[in-house]
Amino acid sequence: MTDAVTGARLAAAALTLVGTPFRLHGREPGVGLDCVGVIEAAFARSGRAVRLANGYPLRTRIVPSVRLDLERLGLEPVGDTLLPGDVLMLRPSTCQLHLAIVICGTSVVHAHAGLRRVVHGALPPDWPLLHHWRLAPNPRN
Repeated sequence: MTDAVTGARLAAAALTLVGTPFRLHGREPGVGLDCVGVIEAAFARSGRAVRLANGYPLRTRIVPSVRLDLERLGLEPVGDTLLPGDVLMLRPSTCQLHLAIVICGTSVVHAHAGLRRVVHGALPPDWPLLHHWRLAPNPRN
């Protein structure tokens, strides 16, 4: 694809992943995805293929530095209203971090380990929002 990746395109691509099996460190939609795999696969389906780190510590109290990977995707930090295609880092429990893609309002797509698949649903209100990123208007790549 040669068209620019937009938030709407990223959200639409994320929706195509709903129902994909959950697989820890999964990066192949045909086999299984984890939350980082959902981000990677949605970007690939939107026209921006990139490989994201696979040795990340998402079971930790310390938020890892994901800045470089997100810059490669053309994301920048924001702190306002959630828009389609925004990427969120959440904390479902004390020692767990999680990524999701906003579809609209507080609706997200993410890899749900408990349900063992990628799901679309409401953003759980008891999952604190740690970081919020959006596609930059003029990404570097």
